[in-house]
Amino acid sequence: MSKSWTMDRKKDYYYKMAKEDNYRSRAAYKLFQMDERFKLFRPGDCVIDLGANPGGWSQVASELVGESGMVISLDIKPIEPIPGVKILKGDARSILTKSQVKELLAGKKAYIILSDMAPNISGNYSMDHARSIELAEMSLEYAKLFLKPGGSLAVKVFDGDMARDFFIKLQKNFRTVKRYNPKASRKSSSEIYYVAKGFK
Repeated sequence: MSKSWTMDRKKDYYYKMAKEDNYRSRAAYKLFQMDERFKLFRPGDCVIDLGANPGGWSQVASELVGESGMVISLDIKPIEPIPGVKILKGDARSILTKSQVKELLAGKKAYIILSDMAPNISGNYSMDHARSIELAEMSLEYAKLFLKPGGSLAVKVFDGDMARDFFIKLQKNFRTVKRYNPKASRKSSSEIYYVAKGFK
């Protein structure tokens, strides 16, 4: 990690705000901005947060659904405990992990699935883009398994030629799909979010 990158990060407005507000990552504000724009969360909702480490989105989701709601956070890396959040460590692709999610849902369905997952950056953009779409496809699979009719999916992808095909897949499964760039995303980032509402 370069010294200049570390310095830039410390000057970053959202990074500083996350420190002050006790959120685990600046990404928390992306989700706040998404909710403000699309009204995703309601008190009492059940949320599945894929690729949740370090837990910034889960913190926000837990606040927005309140004590009557439920947040299941999943990552292949360990996540430090978050009050009111059920944490699973495992590979989202595995049958075991899916069965653990089903067990935690206890017969319910989720109303929102979140995915801020990103691949480990290789430096080869075409490869990184393709892998980000693969992760996004997995979030759609989770929607098909665990999302209740009318529910929502918010998913990150790296922009590129395969993003359009994924967008069309979302349109086949949801009533509305919007492309969104939160203000909290870094200007240099190629990430975009698709917010899909009204699961069919």
